Amino acid sequence: MSTSELIIEQLQIGPMQNFVYVVGSRSTREVVLVDPAWDIDALSTHLAESDYTLTGALVTHYHPDHIGGGFGGRKIAGLAELLEKHSVKVYAHRDESDGVRKVTGISESDLVRVDSGDRLKVGDIEVEFLHTPGHTPGSQCFRIRNTLVSGDTLFIQGCGRVDLPGSDPEQMYHSLRKLAALPDDTVLLPGHHYSEAPNATMGETKRQNPYLRIDDLVTWKQVMG
Repeated sequence: MSTSELIIEQLQIGPMQNFVYVVGSRSTREVVLVDPAWDIDALSTHLAESDYTLTGALVTHYHPDHIGGGFGGRKIAGLAELLEKHSVKVYAHRDESDGVRKVTGISESDLVRVDSGDRLKVGDIEVEFLHTPGHTPGSQCFRIRNTLVSGDTLFIQGCGRVDLPGSDPEQMYHSLRKLAALPDDTVLLPGHHYSEAPNATMGETKRQNPYLRIDDLVTWKQVMG
């Protein structure tokens, strides 16, 4: 999936149907990885075979299936293993950064704490950070031109859970309203392959996602219990 200068690759990886994204610049071959986890060796091999230069890792949220760490009695490879192979910075929302460190064991010097509206240049491509709390306090999405990488904030037919530690149903409501306001031709790239199709436009998502059709907070709270 690419448009001229923009590189966006959607890679399904791991037993929980996670998507890892390669985002970057076709002319410079510089890329970042979004939520690298599960098989860091395979991801590194893919970068080398594609002649990409990794310049950073972007974090949607701190859950181990997206960034590595302990999960369900097992150890998932992720950011810590990536940094052993590639000396790059990890970009996490400032409200999520402490959680990222705790889960992965990476150091403060590895992190860049970002705010909503901050932008990152990857070669000739610009990534905009959008704070979308609700699933976790510092969940964030990445807007790249007319594409949105949404992590676990928004799926094609659902949204991230709001019954976990750090979740907040009311924050999720406001985050989803923010995303629903994006142009209908925006391409949604979610954090998991939970639907028949791996991606959809925001227009298509709004037509089939029941959570995006709730446009008042009272009803939302009733639905979310």
